[in-house]
Amino acid sequence: MATAVMSQTRSYLALCKLRVVSLIVFTALVGMALAVPGMIPLDALILGNLGIGLAAASAAAINHLLDARTDGHMLRTRHRPLPTGQLSERKVIIFAASLAVASMLILVLFINVLTAVLTFVSLIGYALIYTVWLKHATPQNIVIGGAAGAAPPVLGWIAVTGEIHPHALILFLIVFVWTPPHFWALAIYRRHDYAAADVPMLPVTHGVTFTRWQILFYTIILILVTLLPWLTGMSGLVYLAGAMVLNLGFLGYAIAMLKPKSEQLAMQMFNYSVLYLMALFAFLLIDHYLTFI
Repeated sequence: MATAVMSQTRSYLALCKLRVVSLIVFTALVGMALAVPGMIPLDALILGNLGIGLAAASAAAINHLLDARTDGHMLRTRHRPLPTGQLSERKVIIFAASLAVASMLILVLFINVLTAVLTFVSLIGYALIYTVWLKHATPQNIVIGGAAGAAPPVLGWIAVTGEIHPHALILFLIVFVWTPPHFWALAIYRRHDYAAADVPMLPVTHGVTFTRWQILFYTIILILVTLLPWLTGMSGLVYLAGAMVLNLGFLGYAIAMLKPKSEQLAMQMFNYSVLYLMALFAFLLIDHYLTFI
């Protein structure tokens, strides 16, 4: 009995994509921190991040539900709870809906309506517009759909201030421009999976060489965009120094990807890109609080 409960629990947790959700919550938290000169208000810190995190987990579960047939054709995803039959569609629908309702109640009752509305829009953008339409409609799917994934730092900012600030939009832009090279590195490594599932990712429709050049172009744009916090006075030299070191690593991978020595390089760049975003936002956080010491 206990083993069955643990197995079900692991399946539900798998639906939530906890590693992705943790990155989302972290960028939201940084958005909150940068919105105020001192410490983040306790209600926004706890309940705001909880509401945003629950919405992200709900979107992930809906993504599992709508992508179940596609996931069954891909080596990377065929062991997910729905393709393997560990969970039924009905259970996943109830679970996703419960998370979404809980998220909206928390944000409306304890944070503010604007945060709740924009969080819900982001949920719909990823779970429905991207998964149902964009993912299968265009090889630019991840570029357009990246807007939903770039929203958390803005949501965090609004959770504290109740308004959208230009500095919050800079954080949005950083994540938005980071998303294509991050995901295309994975898409190159898993291109045969996407081809088998008939998903028009860029390496499938335009070839690997074209995608590698696109990764380099977006990486150059990303480097320029990450200068904006310093250029606008949002952050100082600590952030700038950290960002430059991280950008050198990202650019190094992008250049190496043009003539890779092994297929593993694409996956290495993908893994680095995750650490890159976490570290970049960590430098924003550190720089912000060093200013007030």
